[in-house]
Amino acid sequence: MSNQLKGSLCLLAAALVWGLAFSAQSNAMLYIQPFTFVFLRSTITCAVLVAAMPLFRKLSGHGESSAPPLREHLVPGVIIGLFLVAATILQQVGLVYTTPAKSGFVTALYIVIVPLLGIFRGQRVRIPVWIGLALSLTGMILLCVQEDLSVGIGDLFTLGSAVMFSFQILAVSRYASGRDALVLSALQFATCAVVAGVIAFIVETPRLEDMLACWGSILYVAVFSGAIGYTLQMVGQKHTDPTLASLLMCLESVFAALGGWVLLGQALLPRELLGCALMLCASVIAQLPEKRRLAA
Repeated sequence: MSNQLKGSLCLLAAALVWGLAFSAQSNAMLYIQPFTFVFLRSTITCAVLVAAMPLFRKLSGHGESSAPPLREHLVPGVIIGLFLVAATILQQVGLVYTTPAKSGFVTALYIVIVPLLGIFRGQRVRIPVWIGLALSLTGMILLCVQEDLSVGIGDLFTLGSAVMFSFQILAVSRYASGRDALVLSALQFATCAVVAGVIAFIVETPRLEDMLACWGSILYVAVFSGAIGYTLQMVGQKHTDPTLASLLMCLESVFAALGGWVLLGQALLPRELLGCALMLCASVIAQLPEKRRLAA
């Protein structure tokens, strides 16, 4: 299996667990406040990643002596974490005012923002990727634009989240290569925990009984969406172009919609199903040039 395919599968798996997390995040907002939730999920995620490091090194055939120096990961991990905490907090606040499905769709706008930011950095976007972007945008319109074309405060917060996720994706692409994915993931979530925790204890009132009332949602988002999902992102982006990576990860909105349909009984309209299909096609089309080059 090629590194390109391995990276794509990792990012696809990350999109799946992220998509299913939107309902869990929305449910948690019925009990606790946004900064408290981000603090709890980030703390648990960081703890799981640190605990898993020895096992992953053993399974990969590397001992403790091969552990990378922390100083080589500290600054990149903190930079990535600052973008991530801004993105997750904005997304979580947005979920107070909007639905999980719409949050997933608006968050996925980073598929457009990432290549646009790349243009400002002098990067060239290939034609098939532009076709994929056009299909993805069309699919998103079919999925989330309603008849009244209204935009709520929750959508604006989520749009800000999409911008921050775009910077986080670009930061991962810059710093992940040649570094330990688990260490970077742990550091970015440690940064999230510290920043969100300080703010939570200043502006919110965390209560243990409220946390226990939604412990299932917290654990799913922390372990699956956090520890597993973002580590898959780190590993996948080592072998994947940033624009292609954003296209694959944007499928979390499709999985959010399909998850709501299958798990919560929220049926999709025919045009929404068409939107899902277009976004799936977009991710395939965007990969074709890479596959041809590998086969040549």
